[in-house]
Amino acid sequence: MTAAATPAASPATAGERPGVRLARSRRNSELSLLVLAMALVAAYGAMVEANVLDTVTPDFWVPAAALTAVFLGMHLVIRFLAPFADPALLPAVALLNGLGVGFLRRLDLANAAPADRAELATFAGIGGRQLAWTLVSVMLAAGLLALMRDHRSISRYAYTLGLAGIVLVMLPAVLPASISEINGAKLWVRIGSFSIQPGEFAKLALLVFFAYYLVRKREVLSLASHRFLGIDFPRGRDLGPVLVVWVISLLVLVFEKDLGTSLLYFGMFVATVYIATERVSWLLIGLVLFFGGAYLAYVLGSTVGGPFLNFSVRADIWLDPFGDPYNKGYQLVQGLLALGTGGLFGAGPGGGQPLLLPEVQNDFIFAGIGEEIGLFGLSALLVIYLLIVQRGLRAALAVRDSFGKLLAGGLAFTLGLQVFVIVGGISKLIPLTGQTTPFLSAGGSSLMANWLLIAVLLRVSDAGRRPVTGTGGKVNRPTGGPPEQLHGAPTEVIRP
Repeated sequence: MTAAATPAASPATAGERPGVRLARSRRNSELSLLVLAMALVAAYGAMVEANVLDTVTPDFWVPAAALTAVFLGMHLVIRFLAPFADPALLPAVALLNGLGVGFLRRLDLANAAPADRAELATFAGIGGRQLAWTLVSVMLAAGLLALMRDHRSISRYAYTLGLAGIVLVMLPAVLPASISEINGAKLWVRIGSFSIQPGEFAKLALLVFFAYYLVRKREVLSLASHRFLGIDFPRGRDLGPVLVVWVISLLVLVFEKDLGTSLLYFGMFVATVYIATERVSWLLIGLVLFFGGAYLAYVLGSTVGGPFLNFSVRADIWLDPFGDPYNKGYQLVQGLLALGTGGLFGAGPGGGQPLLLPEVQNDFIFAGIGEEIGLFGLSALLVIYLLIVQRGLRAALAVRDSFGKLLAGGLAFTLGLQVFVIVGGISKLIPLTGQTTPFLSAGGSSLMANWLLIAVLLRVSDAGRRPVTGTGGKVNRPTGGPPEQLHGAPTEVIRP
């Protein structure tokens, strides 16, 4: 008598189970990290109240609880719509966003009358507005994940997005200063009490166009005309796209009066070209073009003036901020003093004097936080940013299509470059810029645009990490893109 044979699992079932376990494991890891991040945000809020109020109110946990509910909602969206996405992205961004809301609420407590501080409502002041903007931004990111089930679908609208990006970039430059200028930089569009920074959304639209364009022109841009010092340089007639973007970035520098925005746009294009071609020569050409153009603008501002004057003044402040510490150099000097006062360990959350810093809720929030958490705390924040950038680059390496590689790589580099521009400005490494610190600074435009950036990275990461099932060792490649885009990273095969 023979034992009954156990029914063999079907190929579909055998291929599905490992993927389901993998997705569940990643999402559970994400949930654990998210809870830890929100616990740190709640602890930060308690320490702020202990230093500012000399007590911890029974409601100290309410802002952290509201943020936890918002981010848990995003976690559920990812669990169902992008189950294989990187589990570290959401917790890292949530921690930065939560600390930003906590610090802005700390500013509200400092601005309030001493008798009213303990009763400050959760949604009052700039901290409350940032909490509301966080809800809106996370909802937009969730909506983008729901609409964009395949990141390659947005390549169909690449030229439309490219045109929209150029319009958004140049819009503040052509508007009157009364509508677009704040603190010398023309980056805004203000209508009554409503204001928006269109350049934050332009970088996303332009990156989609850059990735689409370079996928099709990669072979041409990779051609070398001659070799010098071991580096292959491109042909002269292939420099056209870089020169066009260089001219646009210089126009931004001159007419929008902001070095950071100009560097951001040109830098993300050159970095995307490098990712596409793997030619170091493009990086060298980009550096020479940008710094040469910036120096030319400085010389013209010092001699001719006119539209170049603002950049020349900012460069002079950068070179010698202590030459006029109570007027033109006041903002930079106060930022340097705040960082110096913080030392290694800082004055403690709520123990500093951030109100002495102009624009501490926007441009100089990193200096304000640095005074209270010190060099070690700021280093930890920079490591979190570095983690997000590294995870974005890993998504670019893992995804199988060229468009996704260029898109994710460009987005990750852009986020890192924006942080560099901000930190470099307040630490006197480069001239001051009008850029906001991602996820920390007050403002809806920056927060919404950066959460949309994270949503795209999550979608690309999900595509790159998703197991590809096959039978008999044959790989079923993803559909939705031309065959020439499906190459690069090794494909994971789950055999029955």
